[in-house]
This record gives sequence, C-alpha cells and structure tokens, in this order.
Amino acid sequence: MITKAIIPAGGWGTRRLPITKTIEKSMLPVGNRPIIDYVVQDCIAAGITEIFFVVAEGSTQIQSYYGTNPTLESYLRANGKEAMIPDITPPAGVSFHYVTQDTNDKYGTAIPVALAAEHINEGESVVVLMGDDFVYNADGSSEVARLIESAEGTSAMLGVRVAKEQVRRYGVLEVGPNNEFIRIVEKPSADEAPSDLINVSKYVLTYDLLKQVESFATTTREGEYQITDAINEFVAQGGVLKVVSAQGQFLDGGTLEGWLHANQVVIGA
Repeated sequence: MITKAIIPAGGWGTRRLPITKTIEKSMLPVGNRPIIDYVVQDCIAAGITEIFFVVAEGSTQIQSYYGTNPTLESYLRANGKEAMIPDITPPAGVSFHYVTQDTNDKYGTAIPVALAAEHINEGESVVVLMGDDFVYNADGSSEVARLIESAEGTSAMLGVRVAKEQVRRYGVLEVGPNNEFIRIVEKPSADEAPSDLINVSKYVLTYDLLKQVESFATTTREGEYQITDAINEFVAQGGVLKVVSAQGQFLDGGTLEGWLHANQVVIGA
C-alpha cells in the first residue's frame, strides 16, 4: 500500500508573473480552492497519509493553508459562522511535511524529488505529483487511486490523451504493447508523434527508481535535471515503467490560458 506522496511546489512561476510575485503559483485559486488542494485531495482520496511538499526558501502560503488558524476560528465562532470552520480545518489523518529547495541551486523536476527521497523507506513506493496542475474528475473519483492500482507494484506514469494537433507542445509517450514506457519524444510534429499520450509528470516511483532519481540529481550537467532523464536511464537498465491513461481532464494553472480554462471547467461542473 502506498501512503506517501511528494509534491514539488517550489518554482517561481515566472510564466504567471506579476501575480506570482506575491502568490505562489500552486496557491493560485481554481474556484474557491488553491490549485494544490486539488492535488492533495486526490491523494487523500487514494489513501495517502503523508505528504511531503518541496517548497522554496521563505515559502509560507502552503504551510498556512494546511495549518490551523485559531484567530480565524475564534472570529467565526464569535460571529455565528461556526459552519465555516470545517472549511478551514486541516484534513484529518494526514501529516504534512515541508522540504526546502534552494531555488538558486540545481533545478528541474528531478531535484525536488531527490530532496524528499530520504523520507521514503527501502521497499516503499511513493506518488509524485506536481503542485501546479491536476487531473480533474467531475464525479469526484481519484485519479491517483487509479494510478496506484494500475501500477500493480511497479513504477508507473500517467499519460493524458490530447488532440494530434496539440502534441507539438508536449513530451509525447511511446508505449509498448503491454503499456510499458519506451521513450518520450519531445514536442514532435503530429506526423512524428508516436502516440497521442503526453507526459504530465505524475508518477508512482518504486524505491529503486526513486534512488535512480536521487543519484541522477547528484551528477554535474548543464541545464535542467529532468525526472524523465532518470526514467530513461532506469528503463535502459532493464527497469519497467507502466503507462496509465488518465480518465479525468488535465488542468494546468501554469499559464494564464490554462488557469482560466481550469476555472471554467471546475466552476462549470
């Protein structure tokens, strides 16, 4: 049973400046909740009981959101608004931990995962989900639960189907006959794309693959340290990674257009 999740949420959100100068990108609202809470609630629905947020130095907003606020609770009680207290109460049965990432050091999706790796015990698998996008199911079902179930004890990644004319914007997955990961083709043309499944950086990592990511993050190289590079090494060495097709709708708050669309989908549901 998988009970731990790593959620990287330490980026500057430069695509959303100037608003992300004061509001962390994962805390931008979709409906009346921050983006990251859709990720967290999906994890909780899947049975996750420990969540490790990887945050930037000086980050306080996620900590405040998942902490208690006695002053606000007192205000609500004093003004006859006790019914609102459950809305601001941290989820029961879940432990939140915070790992700090130096944003002036190495960067890329592998780095925050490597920073949190020490909290995962040998023999455990962990869910890894980015904090500024999510897969939305209007029926309230859990995409994380389906990913964990489909992984069947191996590593797995979620793939999202897109229209062929959109594949040039993403890393596109080449998948074998048994739904095994073969490779990612970055931003291909529609004719060159090996499938219509894109990578959205949502994974189940076994301990072995997690250690591969951790080791990869210690190397010296130019540019970003992408988790997919560590995955490619893992598969090249004989490791198995399953590809699971998402049932829900992928919503991304990283761009203004994506954030507006996410609000339209969630509020209109």
